[in-house]
Amino acid sequence: MRLLERNDTGGIRLTENLPNNKIPPYAILSHTWGPEEVFFKDITDGIGKNKAGYAKIRFCGDQAWRDGLKFFWVDTCCIDKSDSAELQHALNSMFHWYRSAVKCYVYLADVSTHQHSDGPSWQPAFRESRWFSRGWTLQELIAPTIVEFFSKEGERLGDKKSLEQEIHEITGIPQKAFQGVPLYDFSVAERMRWIEKRDTTYEEDKVYSLFGIFDVHIPVLYGEGRQKALKRLQDKVHEDYLCLAKLWSTDPRDPHVEKERIELAKGGLLADAYRWVFDNPDFNRWHQLQESRLLWVKGDPGKGKTMLLCGIIDELERHVIADGSNLAYFFCQATDSRINNATAVLRGLIYLLAHRQPRLLSHLPENTYPSDDTMAWIVLSKVLREMLEDPNLKVTYLVIDALDECVTDQPQLLQLIVQISSISARIKWLVSSRNEVQIEEQLAMVAQQSRLSLELNAESVTTAVNTYIRNKIFHLSQRKQYDSKIQTEVHDYLSSNANGTFLWVALVCQVLADPRVQKWQTLKKLRAFPPGLDSLYARMMEQIIQSDDADLCRQILAISSIVRRPISLQELTTLVEMSDDISDDPQSLEKLIGLCGSFLTLRDQTVYFVHQSAKDFLLGKAAHQASRNAFNW
Repeated sequence: MRLLERNDTGGIRLTENLPNNKIPPYAILSHTWGPEEVFFKDITDGIGKNKAGYAKIRFCGDQAWRDGLKFFWVDTCCIDKSDSAELQHALNSMFHWYRSAVKCYVYLADVSTHQHSDGPSWQPAFRESRWFSRGWTLQELIAPTIVEFFSKEGERLGDKKSLEQEIHEITGIPQKAFQGVPLYDFSVAERMRWIEKRDTTYEEDKVYSLFGIFDVHIPVLYGEGRQKALKRLQDKVHEDYLCLAKLWSTDPRDPHVEKERIELAKGGLLADAYRWVFDNPDFNRWHQLQESRLLWVKGDPGKGKTMLLCGIIDELERHVIADGSNLAYFFCQATDSRINNATAVLRGLIYLLAHRQPRLLSHLPENTYPSDDTMAWIVLSKVLREMLEDPNLKVTYLVIDALDECVTDQPQLLQLIVQISSISARIKWLVSSRNEVQIEEQLAMVAQQSRLSLELNAESVTTAVNTYIRNKIFHLSQRKQYDSKIQTEVHDYLSSNANGTFLWVALVCQVLADPRVQKWQTLKKLRAFPPGLDSLYARMMEQIIQSDDADLCRQILAISSIVRRPISLQELTTLVEMSDDISDDPQSLEKLIGLCGSFLTLRDQTVYFVHQSAKDFLLGKAAHQASRNAFNW
């Protein structure tokens, strides 16, 4: 990429062709071409100043200088169009160049602020400006974060944000497209409609100007005609979608959907329960310092690691929209064989990266999606490395929740994290896990890292748990019609016994919310719950043992503990000895799972553990307790 450089006396020179890692901050010009544009050869021959188009170049340089930028880019003279390879590269890079600019200045040669003295006379001309009817200006409107509009006199009219409603009315493009929302959120058909009423000098350019809108990279073939160019674009977009679909079919767990499911299952994401982390020095060191490559959030079971990461992901999403950085994440779950292994983690990260930037699909091998876990790991780890080394990739955040629940090939995954951390400061890892020695030893190999211990931030976590408690009591009070006395006593008991553990609060409130628990029974029921997760699980196990359906619950818990993946209700009926009137009645089956509700939950007719710690309890400490109560597996 070549740039123009303005010096402090107003002189302008053309730089050499700069590699991606040497490009300084720059401004970029968006305009419509006139009859006397300044081209690359005019600049190199020193005759460009004699053309009318040089006024736009000077305007861009002066405005950039006022904004603290020495460098700027203008399409007419920064590309050597006589070099077909350079032109090809430029057309495929145009969207990226506009997106990477600090500011984009739109020079409207047909909008004047000096024609009339009464009122904002430029607005009608603004709505009719030729700039809104040209093909290439579509990506110049959407790609940059900051787009400022100027009259032909160089007076600022507003920016993409302040003029958002007017631009929407003029173009018909949804306003959220101007706000940085990822373009993959818009359908292919919708994005195609954005170009319909726009014109280009060469008919093929009506298609080529969409390369960045669809994030595709295909050869430019002037002379092929619009229809052939459109067919090639559509084929490439379709090919990318098929590639994503094939990657998806090997592991059909969309991380977006999984995140939403987790938040819903845990009662929703409370901003006040996670915002403390944004004032934490360990988090800010990782987020703000370029050299900080990894942040490890560690804590005991039930401390809220997963929901904390959900909140951080939402915050990072806002940065992705604002500055064009990238984000991919994955939630491990030990009780589900589809998402408890290192290969699944790679598939999830690759899927999200490619979904957000289809151009990265070029790093995927053609027709190679091995089902063998060993081969899949080798192929996918190579793909991820290549994606992250892509020269066009900006800062990329990779988030993995519950590393300790990656039960298959965890050492390989940790080793890959360490290796990738050494590639580039553009890659930032955020991972969470329990306080496990083997994870600590591996992650210690990352040179530039930060650790955020929830135990060492107990005061912040306790404050967050208290926020969670207040929210839970609010909903319980609405459902159960608690008076102020009950609300106060429930709050005091939960606050005194939670020990900074979200899960403990959630399990207790789940029992209190049971329709069978009457309002007058609340305090007696509440005081029966001991502090601490293990003590709570033990108490709940005793209640199951003493129930009329203890034997059935015993079998269900035992089978759920040892299967490789979550088991469906239908599968459960073939493994548990039960009468036909239960096995043939879905409602009875659901009620049985409800009796195990402190340990199990039902989702889409499939039985899951409420938390990994519940399964750990059953496989560990409960075994001893169970044998003493003739409750053997």
